[in-house]
Amino acid sequence: MKKYKAVTALDGLSLVVRRGEIYGLLGPNGAGKTTAIQILMGVLTPSGGDVRVFGLSPFKDRHRLAGRVNFSSAYVQLPFNLSVVQNLDIFARLYGVPDRAAKIGSMLDSFRLADKAKARTGSLSSGEQTRLNLCKALLNDPELLFLDEPTASLDPDIADLVRTALQGFQRQSGLTIVYTSHNMAEVEALCDRVLFLHRGKAITEGTPKEVANRFEKDNLEKVFIHLARTGDVMDAQTIP
Repeated sequence: MKKYKAVTALDGLSLVVRRGEIYGLLGPNGAGKTTAIQILMGVLTPSGGDVRVFGLSPFKDRHRLAGRVNFSSAYVQLPFNLSVVQNLDIFARLYGVPDRAAKIGSMLDSFRLADKAKARTGSLSSGEQTRLNLCKALLNDPELLFLDEPTASLDPDIADLVRTALQGFQRQSGLTIVYTSHNMAEVEALCDRVLFLHRGKAITEGTPKEVANRFEKDNLEKVFIHLARTGDVMDAQTIP
């Protein structure tokens, strides 16, 4: 639970993310997705309840979790005055990445940024900066990766590149991903399970197909539109 005076941002949220899955946190703006991620990362302190990541507290055991977790968002920017390589090298040093140059080169290749290695970060397009953030987030080979709308500023071709790269990392290393997006087709293609939030409350959880079926809709986009426009959570269809 998370309260801000009279406002309840999260109300009794309970979830379990399985190792090696891509788990979607979905819902309209203001549903509580970012708040949930910030609590799971230990950035925000909950008003009540208990949080465990790999059996550890993200608040009391942050130093033990730091090397196992990472985060990327389309809305976070790295220092503009540094080059792409300089930014990544700083984070690689902080993460204690062995053979930093090789790892950085591999990440830049994976996200088609090798030709921008020496470019000033401030000169990159919004889509290139989003991909640079993903490179940063994967430098330490995290076991758990939080992604907040990672393809929001990408054109269809590059968004497909990012999805394919993420699926490749997930298959190779068993990476667990907690994923938010407003692109429901993307969620259906990527996520093993999803949880819909509405006004801070968990509404329904399951595979994308299971959730769509519960709301008697053809796909997740229609579920999203139903919640956003009507606010009707269909009590009979909610989490037991």
